Amino acid sequence: MNDVISLVPAPGEGREPGLEDLLVRVARGDETAFERIYDALSAPVFGLVRRVVRDRAQAEEVAQEVMVEVWRTAARFDPGRGSAMSWVLTMAHRRAVDRVRSAQASADRERRAVREEVAYDQVAEAVTTRLEGERVRRCLDGLTELQRQAVTLAYYGGYSYPEVAGLLQTPLGTVKTRMRDGLVRLRDCMGVDR
Repeated sequence: MNDVISLVPAPGEGREPGLEDLLVRVARGDETAFERIYDALSAPVFGLVRRVVRDRAQAEEVAQEVMVEVWRTAARFDPGRGSAMSWVLTMAHRRAVDRVRSAQASADRERRAVREEVAYDQVAEAVTTRLEGERVRRCLDGLTELQRQAVTLAYYGGYSYPEVAGLLQTPLGTVKTRMRDGLVRLRDCMGVDR
């Protein structure tokens, strides 16, 4: 009779331990069991978190936090309530949702703070901007035609000096000279100090 009993493996012996068994061992501080849990679950955890969080760097951070939480809270796992995989993935989903909510709340706080910090008078700002625009136009009108065209193409059109020269069909040196002279005249007209 003893021979028959010795042939039947004790629970956990003679078979590859499942995730549930590994979590029980992790709860006792077994680092090797945790390594196996990590190898088995880190990819599914990251995949789930990545789908929720979307940002790769944030997802990596959250997945790492989840795996640390598995190490710290493995004793809370109850095999009677579900599988180890579902326990860990539920934890990962909660963490990911918390991260998204936290990021959204932070963005909302920043938007509210920016709105509250706007202490200037928007009407005064609009009037000042319009007056400055009119002043620039008036000063541009005081330039020669080539100066005005060159400055307008370069500063409002975003063209380089060689591109301005090509558009105006004028030698590059002439364009550079006209622009320099035009900018000096604009500076004087606008009352800008050197």
